[in-house]
Amino acid sequence: MFDIYFKGLFLGASLIIAIGLQNAFILRQGLKNRHVFATALTASLCDGILILAGVLGFGLILEKMPDLITFIRWGGVAFLTVYGARSFYSAFKFQALDDETVRGLAKAGTLKETILILLGVSLLNPHVYLDTVVLIGGLSASHGEIGKYIFGAGALSGSFIWFFSLAYGARFLSPLFRRPRAWQILDIIIGCVMWAIAFTLI
Repeated sequence: MFDIYFKGLFLGASLIIAIGLQNAFILRQGLKNRHVFATALTASLCDGILILAGVLGFGLILEKMPDLITFIRWGGVAFLTVYGARSFYSAFKFQALDDETVRGLAKAGTLKETILILLGVSLLNPHVYLDTVVLIGGLSASHGEIGKYIFGAGALSGSFIWFFSLAYGARFLSPLFRRPRAWQILDIIIGCVMWAIAFTLI
């Protein structure tokens, strides 16, 4: 069971650890020390709701279409392989996360404004539905009736750990992640994790 949990944990974390508007916004909020807890919690809950929807939804579908799990498994292999390759490709682009990248995302606004901006950044990204509802939800079903919830819990834990670590650790991480080399190393790690998970599915 711990093996299933950690598979979900590593997959969930790998899918969200990337340079993007959501992480840029959370990092910026952490750097400015503005509504840090609410920012991390909102991002985590968005992921959690979508992950739960995927786990519950795919379980019901697979009861009527058990052969679908085969297509989901190989679809997951293909997605993780391509996603991992993209991470390795990004590693050679020497990206850096600077002020210009996230300019205007985080302003000295109210708590309501902060949450609304984060909801938009989180839920208006079409890839988040593929990552959580489709991929995590589909792969969780391959672990059985009980195992799918453990896998989903692992993926959810990955979201909470990452978002809260990013928000509260932003002040310590900002000097490091202004260096392109740091993002290069991170992208390589993500690519390795993606391909490792794809290999286990095969």
